[in-house]
Amino acid sequence: MKSLAALIVVLAAMETAAFAQNAPYDNPPAVEAPYYRVRYEASSQPGKLIYPVAYTVWVPPAVDTLRGVIVHQHGCGEGSCKSGQTGAFDLHWQALAQKHQCALLSPAYEQPAGTDCQMWCDPRNGSDQAFQKALVDLGKRSGHPELAEVPWALWGHSGGGHWAGGMLMLHPERVAAAWLRSGVPLFEAVEGRNIQPHTLPDAALAVPTMCNFGTKEGYTDKESRFKGVWPSNETFFKSMRGRGALLGIAIDPLTSHECGNSRYLAIPWLDACLSERLPEKSGQAIRPMPQQTAMLTPLPVDEAAFTAAVPAGDFEGDLATSIWLPNPEIAIAWKQFVTDSNVADVTPPPAPTNVHLDGDQLTWQADADLESGIAHFIIERDGKTVATVPEKPKNPFGRPLFQGLQYSDTPAVPLATMRWTVEKAEPGQENPYRVRTVNTAGLVSQ
Repeated sequence: MKSLAALIVVLAAMETAAFAQNAPYDNPPAVEAPYYRVRYEASSQPGKLIYPVAYTVWVPPAVDTLRGVIVHQHGCGEGSCKSGQTGAFDLHWQALAQKHQCALLSPAYEQPAGTDCQMWCDPRNGSDQAFQKALVDLGKRSGHPELAEVPWALWGHSGGGHWAGGMLMLHPERVAAAWLRSGVPLFEAVEGRNIQPHTLPDAALAVPTMCNFGTKEGYTDKESRFKGVWPSNETFFKSMRGRGALLGIAIDPLTSHECGNSRYLAIPWLDACLSERLPEKSGQAIRPMPQQTAMLTPLPVDEAAFTAAVPAGDFEGDLATSIWLPNPEIAIAWKQFVTDSNVADVTPPPAPTNVHLDGDQLTWQADADLESGIAHFIIERDGKTVATVPEKPKNPFGRPLFQGLQYSDTPAVPLATMRWTVEKAEPGQENPYRVRTVNTAGLVSQ
């Protein structure tokens, strides 16, 4: 466990130095309905959160009663913490939330550089209490008091994975599904670190969970600064799966600690889990995950290639070291992801709406494609392409995105807008412009 201890020490320093964004903690994106925000100051009381924290939530405008909340949790260090300020504005994650009538919530812990991220990413150090308080307060502000009671779908990166996994151990009855990117809760003490191991409750075994990390995090690259990620995930996986947990592993074949293209598997996987687990009505218990569609595949040994999954009833290997997947469709996407991270999509994105021309300003609205998000927009006049927005979409960590991407899988700052300067129409002429959405698989909308 020494490599894990070293990993925990360097996470905050590395992410602070290499991946800080420009926006300071005191200048987050402004919010107005359907966005809401609460912020709490640091506490000096024992057991309370020692860092300030802000929670931003997006509530689908057409939803009368929420069925759940999707939590997008950033990782350790000042840079990753700042990136949490834009998580609720992510159009791709909003598409998932919209489909399931869920809110999308993104915390931003204001952790100073060089401080201990365990003081927030271990939920027992006050972040559990702050999170649940935020659900109550945001429920009041948004007019959705049920936000305090609905199930949680947890996604976390690095220290955020540690937090999401910790919340799973503490509140398994509240968690519909959990995706842990490059971070897991610990079941064993870490030498030289004051980290209390978690206890694994039986109820956590029934919650669909995915461990996702980069191959360069100790799986193929044994000298990486993040080499402790795979050993900690392996320990977590064997502890959980050995007791029958609904747990999978998805190793990103291209990355180290960055999130890469993981959202193109994470979002469909969460979609599949939420479709089965969320109760039909608010206040009802989370439904059990059906097992008749489950698929299994063996965990590779000595870095051997992953094999295709088979129906659970046909699996002849060791169940204790098998990878659990919810259904055949996700098994196909999973195999594509672990091969080259290029999860396929054959359906075009939704067409833009409310295309409006005011002088030389063309504006529009668009929902993201659930499978592949938004790469860019095409502006047409008289049937001919006159511009793409942005002209050159960027993403240093994976497929180019309209909103860009930061290290902890959140939109870049400043936030992208659906606006373009065009030639003015002649007086009395109808708007001659049309807009199309292009998703990250290259498919074009109507």
